[in-house]
Order: sequence, then structure tokens, then C-alpha cells
Amino acid sequence: MNAATVAESSSLATQSVLRELRSTAAVRKRAHALLVRARAGLSAAFTVGDDATIAAAAALVAQVTHDRYGGGPIPYHSRWRHFEAGGVDRRGELDRLLGNVSAAERARTQIDLTVVSVLLDAGAGPDWGYVEASSGQRFTRSEGLGVASYRAFVAGLFSSDPAVPLRADAAGLRAVTAEALAEAFQVGADSPLVGLDGRVTLLRRLGDTLAQQPDVFGALGRPGALFDLLCADAQGGITAHAVLVALLDTLSEVWPAPNRLPDGTALGDCWRFAAARGEGASDGWMPFHKLSQWLSYSLLEPFEWAGVAVTGLDALTGLPEYRNGGLLLDSGVLAVRDPSALTHTWQVGDDFIIEWRALTVALLDELAPRVRAILGRSEAQMPLACVLEGGTWAAGRVLAQRLRGGLPPIQLNSDATVF
Repeated sequence: MNAATVAESSSLATQSVLRELRSTAAVRKRAHALLVRARAGLSAAFTVGDDATIAAAAALVAQVTHDRYGGGPIPYHSRWRHFEAGGVDRRGELDRLLGNVSAAERARTQIDLTVVSVLLDAGAGPDWGYVEASSGQRFTRSEGLGVASYRAFVAGLFSSDPAVPLRADAAGLRAVTAEALAEAFQVGADSPLVGLDGRVTLLRRLGDTLAQQPDVFGALGRPGALFDLLCADAQGGITAHAVLVALLDTLSEVWPAPNRLPDGTALGDCWRFAAARGEGASDGWMPFHKLSQWLSYSLLEPFEWAGVAVTGLDALTGLPEYRNGGLLLDSGVLAVRDPSALTHTWQVGDDFIIEWRALTVALLDELAPRVRAILGRSEAQMPLACVLEGGTWAAGRVLAQRLRGGLPPIQLNSDATVF
């Protein structure tokens, strides 16, 4: 076998592993296998509650959903909900600022905003807040990050051309400094933002990644070019999983996590966990792609608003982060074997955190049909994206507020690139 043949064989093997680890089918299969393992008593860290406990958690989620939306439509779990914070129609404002542009260009701009905002969306910490000058309202946590990133976008922080502020491009993103982001997000001694430097790193890495792929993102390197990439052969519609795969294929180098294949290919939010079994070189890896899936959920509406139908929403998984995962711990669906685990400060790559996140994915799948049944809604009426919004994320926040003033049940040393 000559060197070229060996190289080709190695490349094909890498592509096979990537297809596996970048698929939500693998996320689900491995997560559910770890749930079966935990129910068999084989988890060193967690026990799983009985059917009555899961039913009670579903009832809580259903009640929170009803309190928020009644019998009306439930929107997707999306960054666009945070852009609506305080009852302000920021999408409408952006439309007015854009003026008379094509539906495609409007979608590109919305995607520019969404990609940047989601990258800035990791937990803000309990002491940070943002006061929006135009509304006079103060926002915290995810809503605050959403509003602050929207205002920074409109002000042109992520554009390299002051004459064209309503876009994000590679040069503009590469030029963002910690000082500029801190000023835009009103960070100070009395309003500290967790992971400020990590957020700047993500923006700069996004700029680098966009610039390195002009065939996808154009000469300017705009995230909004994803609209053209996905719609090139769409014939009127795309799938939610296609959105995720496009993000993972083009933006994986953005994530600074050290998780890579032997040839150096970045895996992103995908972690070594011995009990996560799979075929070949994918064995022992537990994929999540939480921020990429959150971004996928958040891009559904810009495509739909542009007239592009998005199908297969439930191919995406529940998001394994501290609100959904916190709901399961605070409701008793999950319990830790060692109580000191709740006072320990964990790292993102620790086995404890990886297993907690995997169990969260699997248990959200079990909660969803129970919540729908209580509310009398079908899967078509209430896909997982709506269960999360209604929903599990909000119920997790309710319990965290009730029990700890909003703090999550698990302490995590986060650099704002995963959580």
C-alpha cells in the first residue's frame, strides 16, 4: 500500500468517525445507553428516580408551560425569545433599520446576529446585568446577554465597515477586544460577566474560521452566508439536522475545547467517556454539540421567515445545560450518590459532568411525550423545540430560583465556551 493510498484510507476513516460523532443519532443512542446503565445501578455518580418522580417532573413542566402560554401556540426554544425580552419588538426594529432589502438579505442579517449572539450566550453569572438605554429596562442572565448582544450588533461592533453596521464579518469579529466587549456589555466591578475573555476568544476564532472559508462565507466572511449554503439545493425546504451538520462542518474550529481526533480534526463539544460505546475510533466519545444545537434551534425562524420550510425538528436533541440538567436534579429525577458532588467545583470535561449531560439528553426525551400528553398536544403541535421553551428550561429556572436564588445545583468552572 503506497503513501497516497494510506492517506486516502486515513481520510475516509476520519470522515466516518466525524459523521458518527456529528450526528444527533449518536448523541441520542449513547445518551440513552448511559441512562439504561444508570438505571441498572452501574453509574458511580447518579441514581435515577422512579416513574412517579418522572411523572411529577413532567407535571411541573406542563404547569409552567401552561402558565406561560396557556392554550396558545408555543414558540421554539430560540435566541429570538431573548431578543423579545421586556416586551420589546427588536426583530421589528431590525427590520425597520434594514429597510427595503430582499428576504434573503434580511435572513443573512438575522443569521449574522444569531450566530454572534449564541456564541456570547454562555452563563453570565449571578451578578451581571445590562440596562437597555432605549427601554430603560435592566436584564440579567440569558435575556441580558441577548439584549446586550443585539444592541452591540445594531451599533456595528461586529462589522468591519462603520458605514454598514448591521452585519457581522470576519474582520470585524477578529477586531473585537475584551475592552470593547466589556464596554458594550456594561461589565464592571459591580457587574462582572463570567468568562469575558472566553467570549472574546470565541468571537475571534469565529472571525478566523469564516475568513479561512471564502468558498462558503464569501470574501467578507459573513455567518449569514449559511443561508445561501443551505438553500443552494433546498428546493423550498431544509431539515433541522442539515442546519446542524452545516454548522459542525464549517464552524467546528471555533470551539477551543481540546477534543480532537488523532489527525487534529476538532470535535468541539464531544468528550472522552469510557462508558459511551460506539464503533471503531468513535468508541469512548460522548458527543453533545450543545451550543451548535442551540444555534440550530435559533436559526429555524430566520429560515422560516424567509419562506424556507424547516422539517425534522425533533432530530435535534434536548440541550444538556444547567437549566435542563438542573431541573432533573432539583425535581429528584436524578440524584447524586455523593452529596459532596453538589458543593464541588467541576470542570466541563470531568466524567461527572459528561454523565450528567448525557442523562439530561435521554431524560428530556422521556419527559417530552409526558408533557405533551398532560397538555393534550401532539408531537406536531409541540415538537421538542417547544417542549424546551415551554417548558423544561423555564421549569429549571423556576426551581433554581426557588431553591437557590437562581443558582444552578452544580458548580462548574466555565470559560463560557460550552455552558
